[in-house]
Amino acid sequence: MEFIGVLIPIFSIFAIGYIGIKFLRIDIKPISTVTLYLMSPFLAFRTFYQNNLNMDYVYLGGFLLVLCIISLLFAYIVGYFRKWDESAKSSFILASVFMNNGNYGAPLVLLVFGEEGFHYAIILMVLQTLIMCTIGIYFAAKGGSSGQQVRISPLKDVIRVPIVYGAVLGIILNLLGIKIGGQMMTAVDMVSDATIPTIMIVLGMQLAKIKLSDLEFGRVSLAVVFRLLLAPIIAYFLTLPLPLDEMVKDILILTAAMPTAANTTMYALQFGSRPGYVSSVTLITTILSIVTLPILLILLV
Repeated sequence: MEFIGVLIPIFSIFAIGYIGIKFLRIDIKPISTVTLYLMSPFLAFRTFYQNNLNMDYVYLGGFLLVLCIISLLFAYIVGYFRKWDESAKSSFILASVFMNNGNYGAPLVLLVFGEEGFHYAIILMVLQTLIMCTIGIYFAAKGGSSGQQVRISPLKDVIRVPIVYGAVLGIILNLLGIKIGGQMMTAVDMVSDATIPTIMIVLGMQLAKIKLSDLEFGRVSLAVVFRLLLAPIIAYFLTLPLPLDEMVKDILILTAAMPTAANTTMYALQFGSRPGYVSSVTLITTILSIVTLPILLILLV
C-alpha cells in the first residue's frame, strides 16, 4: 500500500493536465515553452547548488553515463535493423533511455532504503538531470524539424536551452561556497518547486491528445521492454565491478528500472520529436511499473 501511495500524487497531477485539455482546450506548447526555458533552469540551479559534490558523484555519474551510452547503442541497433528515420530513432531514445528517478524514483528509494539510501537517490537525480538536459535535448532537437535541416542544429538547440547554464551556475557557486541571500533563494525555491508539477501537467495534457488508433504498438512495446526489463539487467552487470556498498548497487539497479521520465515528453513536444509516442510510452511504463518494480524489489531486498 505504501508503494501505491508513492504513485497516487503522480497520477493525480497527470489527471490535472488531462482535464485541462478535455474541458478547457488549453494550448500545450506555450506552457511547455515556459517550463523548459523559464522554470527548469531554476530547478537545475537549485539541484546542483544545494547538494554537496563529492566522490560519490564520480562513481554514480560514471554508472549513469555508461548506462546511457549502452542504451543509445541499443536504440541505434534497433533503429538500423528496423530502418527507422531520424525522427523515429530519436523519439525511441527519448522514450527508452531516460528514466524517472526524480519525482518517482527518489520517494521510492526513501520508502525502501530510508534516509541513507535517499542521499544516493538525490545524487542520481542531480546527475540524471544533467544528462537529460544535454543528451536528451540533443536527441529531441535531432528528431524534430530542426534536427532534419542542419546537422549542427541539435547542438545549437542544446546551447540555446538555459537549463544547462542553470546547472553550471549552481555547480560553480556550490564549489566556491558562495551563499545566496534568503529572499533570493526563496524566489528560486518557489519557481523550482513549481517546475516538476508543471512538467507532469504538460504530460497529462499530451496524454489527453493521444488516440488509441494512433499508437505505434510495436515501437511502444520495444521501448517499454527496454525501459522496464532490459535496463535493470544491464545496470546489474554494470554495478558488479563498482567499489560500492551493496545497498548503493541495489539503488542503482532500482533507479535504472524506473519508467520513462516525464521531462522527455516536454522535450519531444518542444522540438516536435513525436510527442504522442513519447508520452504514451511514459504513461504505459509508469502504469506497468506498479507490477515490475515490486518484483524487482523482492529480488533485491
